[in-house]
Amino acid sequence: MKYLGTVLLLLLPLTALAASPNDVISEASQLLAQQLEARKAELSNDRQALYAVVDDILLPRFDRKLAAQLVLGQHWRNASDVDRKRFIDAFYVTLLHRYADGVFDFDLSRLEILPYRGDATKNRTSVKTRIQLEDGTVVPVTYSLIKRADGWRMYDVVIEGISYVRNFRAELDSEIRSADLGTVIDRLEAEAAAPIMAAPPQ
Repeated sequence: MKYLGTVLLLLLPLTALAASPNDVISEASQLLAQQLEARKAELSNDRQALYAVVDDILLPRFDRKLAAQLVLGQHWRNASDVDRKRFIDAFYVTLLHRYADGVFDFDLSRLEILPYRGDATKNRTSVKTRIQLEDGTVVPVTYSLIKRADGWRMYDVVIEGISYVRNFRAELDSEIRSADLGTVIDRLEAEAAAPIMAAPPQ
């Protein structure tokens, strides 16, 4: 999942429900490119500022609750409302930081959005893309989106056949079983609150 953060962030839903899922992906990648180009020197040296920019783009366009619910799986059913809210918030910050820390590793000119083959009239759909890395490797990436009242929102991404929801679910499930959900939430919250010591890698 090396490129998870980068490819997720590059393709955040932006437009209204009237737009096709592919249009949403295309316009969002252009918006991010503009933001990074205009403030590259500043953001490459100030991780907190980078996180703030990413949050402004990501928060309204990512279905935090659905992603968190899918990641927790069966543990969601047994969680209290308070723990659910804490996990949604803590998990979102974890994702936010991972997205932002890899955002300068990717060249938008290497992104290819494939012709849409799904059914945009349904509540859930997917968009397929291909990303060419610097070494020439082509990586297939599929984005899962859900239709909400205010537009399409992303909730999962599959990179070379690996779903980030399933990946995180496996990672956290073993930790929850060996300890408990509250302990996992405490760890995520502590990591989110830890001082930022260095600029993101480039």
